[in-house]
Amino acid sequence: MNYLLDTYAFLWALFDSDQLLESATSVILNPENTIYVSVISFWEISLKFSTGKLSLHNIFPEELPKYAQKAGFEILNVMAAEVSSSYRLPKLKHKAPFDRLLMWQCINNNIYLISKDSELSEYEDHGLQIIW
Repeated sequence: MNYLLDTYAFLWALFDSDQLLESATSVILNPENTIYVSVISFWEISLKFSTGKLSLHNIFPEELPKYAQKAGFEILNVMAAEVSSSYRLPKLKHKAPFDRLLMWQCINNNIYLISKDSELSEYEDHGLQIIW
């Protein structure tokens, strides 16, 4: 199966695995699953780091792709078709642009999203599959 870590699930998987529920940890550690990290998450982390909204302990955002690969995660690029068609995702409660793009990537690529964000469940009727 294919799974995409949302930004915080990615950081927790690397640096604070106690934040992950057992169900998420089980999926991540299963060698039969492909676990992705989107380039969108790297952009979000870099932006939040630069504005002081996110601190990383003893590393810089540009080191995270290497950490992801060492952890066995695949990097998922965002395609022009995904970005240009993202307006089609309904505007419900959740308006965060990074999360909306992650959701849209999952819907378009039939990938489960690993996320703790309970507000995302309102998008299940629109094709989003969530694990937590």
